[in-house]
Amino acid sequence: MIAPRRRWRSTIRVRLTLLYAGAFFLAGAVLVALIYLFLRQILNHQTGPAGGLQHLTPDVEGALRAQLQRERDATLNTMLVASLIMLGVVGVVASGFGWLLAGRALHPLQQITATARRVADRSLHERIALDGPDDEIKDLANTLDSMLERLDRAFDSQHRFVANASHELRTPLTINRTLIEVALAAPHANESMRQLGATLLAVNERHERLIDGLLILASSEQRITEPTPVDIADIARHVTTESRDAARSAGVDVQTRLGPAPVDGDPVLLERLAQNLVDNAIRYNRPEHGWVMVGTDVIDGSIHLTVENTGPPIQPYDVPGLFEPFRRLPTTERIADSANASIGRGAGLGLSIVRSVARAHGGGVHAWPRDDGGLTVLVWMPAVASREGGA
Repeated sequence: MIAPRRRWRSTIRVRLTLLYAGAFFLAGAVLVALIYLFLRQILNHQTGPAGGLQHLTPDVEGALRAQLQRERDATLNTMLVASLIMLGVVGVVASGFGWLLAGRALHPLQQITATARRVADRSLHERIALDGPDDEIKDLANTLDSMLERLDRAFDSQHRFVANASHELRTPLTINRTLIEVALAAPHANESMRQLGATLLAVNERHERLIDGLLILASSEQRITEPTPVDIADIARHVTTESRDAARSAGVDVQTRLGPAPVDGDPVLLERLAQNLVDNAIRYNRPEHGWVMVGTDVIDGSIHLTVENTGPPIQPYDVPGLFEPFRRLPTTERIADSANASIGRGAGLGLSIVRSVARAHGGGVHAWPRDDGGLTVLVWMPAVASREGGA
């Protein structure tokens, strides 16, 4: 996606500099005005009636007073012009010092902002730990550190809960599956028992997929801490190859248009993202003559993974709900059950996992309905520079 052009913004540093410069010019203008008035009063007093001019004739006295008046006016004008020029020069220099002082005063805030961005992009383990005087900015930094500490503990508690819950939930399901398979393998199992066992295995498998889907959804809510170089095109090629048998059984033609799309991310989560998109595109398609198009490319510094399919008509206002957990269109029927379906299949978690994985990689997902039915899903993430020897 094309990144919006960043507009100039009025930062605090700019506003502080402007306020400082404005206050300086205002104070300087008041000072110049007071000096001008004071000097004018002094010159008026010096050129006023004086006994030293009384012995002169009226014409000579008038000419001399006119000369003194002109010199007084010239002196005042020269002083005023010189004062204004010096005020301007000193004001510009003072504005520069104001810019430097504002930057120095706001440096702790810049440190706080940089740390907050790193924490948001990586993990919650880093702290600001601001050094300096015990002032309002340090109080702000300490408050943010306390908040990050509580958030870190909360996320750690969530991860421990998810891990423990997954273990506790998987164990009985695994035991149930084993017991059912043993019962079905018994020689005395009749046909009705086998049908019941097959139904119980299907229910048990759906519960296992639901739990695994919830775990992936929970694990993909945070940014990737240890990314690995991977090409989305290779993942999409592998997923489409694995899904061709299911697509063939459903009468769906899978087409690809794969260009290099290198990213730094988690290969397992990225494969799950692509698998969910392809599985959904195959399952929710036309009963006959359906197709799926999978494409990858790099556009404006972002990799694009596009999955487009034919299918039933979808209203634009229904599309945002597809990315919510456990939300599916009530009128949409599946035409295929992929043998390689994602672990979120059938539980309404497929596109929720896609959105979470895309966000965890610093990207996003956008979808829109096709005019003649079906859906187009676009996933974008920040691309990395192509490496030598890469695809």
